[in-house]
Amino acid sequence: MQRRAVCRRRTWRRRRQIGVEGLTHHLNCAVSDKAPFWKSKSLAEMSRAEWESLCDGCGRCCLHKLRDEETDALAYTEVACRLLDLHSCQCSDYAGRKKRVPDCVKLTPKKLAAIDWLPPSCAYRMVAEGRDLAWWHPLVSGDPESVHRAGVSVRGRAIDERGAGALEDHVVLWPGMMPRKVKNDT
Repeated sequence: MQRRAVCRRRTWRRRRQIGVEGLTHHLNCAVSDKAPFWKSKSLAEMSRAEWESLCDGCGRCCLHKLRDEETDALAYTEVACRLLDLHSCQCSDYAGRKKRVPDCVKLTPKKLAAIDWLPPSCAYRMVAEGRDLAWWHPLVSGDPESVHRAGVSVRGRAIDERGAGALEDHVVLWPGMMPRKVKNDT
């Protein structure tokens, strides 16, 4: 069974430049009767700030994936892109990522329809499928750490690609599964 690496990353946004709490208050419309933007707009209608804020910061999209050349089956690994900070789950060079990692995918509404490797917990995927954001999402919780406390992120689970060796030795199921029984301690 031959496997090849597939595009394994997508855009990671530096929400701290905007400030998640401020963005949550501004975009979520929590103080009004207006529906949150992710419920009232299509992905294509969102502003850049709204689009960028949809990422929950889990880092699952930045894990390497393998695709079987015969069956086209997708396999997730626990191996993270070399630019992913394994503690913050943010790209360490977001602005220069395409130069340093040419196959890094800049996710757009148009590209989203053709991508099958986003995890089921991904907010982009959830909104595209008509589902609401999970309680751990920073736009819902108001706390960028909630995704980590809930155990949804790759923090403490992923390994750096520089010391990983063969990707085939690191195939795991959890990145491609919806998190089970995560604890809501907020």
